[in-house]
Amino acid sequence: MFDKLSFIEDRFADLECKIADPEVIADQEQWRKLCKEHSDIAPIVEKYKEYKALNENIEEAALMLEEPGLNKDEKEMIEDEVLASKRRIEQVSEKIKILLLPKDPNDDKNVIVEIRGGTGGDEAALFAADLLRMYSMYAETKRWRVEMLSANETDIGGYKEVTFAINGDSAYSRLKFESGVHRVQRIPSTESGGRIHTSAATVAVLPEVEDVEVEINANDLRIDVFRAGGPGGQCVNTTDSAVRITHIPTGVVVSCQDEKSQHKNKDKAMKILRSRVYDMMLQKQNDAISQERKSQVGSGDRSERIRTYNFPQGRVTDHRIGLTLHRIDSIMNGDLDEIIDALITSDQSEKLKMNENN
Repeated sequence: MFDKLSFIEDRFADLECKIADPEVIADQEQWRKLCKEHSDIAPIVEKYKEYKALNENIEEAALMLEEPGLNKDEKEMIEDEVLASKRRIEQVSEKIKILLLPKDPNDDKNVIVEIRGGTGGDEAALFAADLLRMYSMYAETKRWRVEMLSANETDIGGYKEVTFAINGDSAYSRLKFESGVHRVQRIPSTESGGRIHTSAATVAVLPEVEDVEVEINANDLRIDVFRAGGPGGQCVNTTDSAVRITHIPTGVVVSCQDEKSQHKNKDKAMKILRSRVYDMMLQKQNDAISQERKSQVGSGDRSERIRTYNFPQGRVTDHRIGLTLHRIDSIMNGDLDEIIDALITSDQSEKLKMNENN
């Protein structure tokens, strides 16, 4: 590990020279790439420097303890400092191990989130709308931008399905564990008898991908245009502005009709299509890996019930890590960091165990 850290430290120093070089700066593409690498390894170098400084402090303290003439209080003070440094070294070492874990190549990407009402009819559609609001409010706390891509609304204000993009720094790294079945237990607004119902909605979080990351041949696409339905302006409902794209090799179908422009609907549909096809590729990779990996938090199983929102008891439970929080109101208002941080920590712990076992 320390050979690797020494190499990273040398690479960091080399990068600092390169990104300040006028010739490199002139090549903006190369400069951005080097700046990105510099930014990625900076936290590792920072912790490694702290680790070395702590070891130096311990060595200096050992020499001080050998000096003649120290009284009892001075010795105890130095020994306390040594113990504190050793405890800190343990913490820094664990942090370094986590920083050295292989990084998910999608972590820095924007995301496309798809929410579909599941079992529960109108109540499931209303819950899908609540989840849309929850993620939108969470994005607002992170200063991320939310862009609606497509929506199939119900008459009472819910969504049979809704797709939206979240654009922001490392959005995928924070939201990737949200994929799965979200269950709600509450008295629906449509229920006159006051009975608690259980409904569900599925969430899929897909990394947004560029053309170069997934090859989609134009000959593999069937593009249909049709007249948009549902509420909208005069132009929306009287022209063939809606677009449906079918990716023939995979059978993925995407429809968009929110925009008045056929061109804009096609662009949005292609954005969703690329991410869905890329996600299918990732799922195939996950299916090919070991059962041990599948047991981790980040398996991405869309059929797995991951969380329950119990309104009568005011609690939210994430079943993957056994975390229960009794503050459902703040969570539904976008206060998700405690859950997301716990999921990330659990995933890192599992990966560290795997590294130690290997």
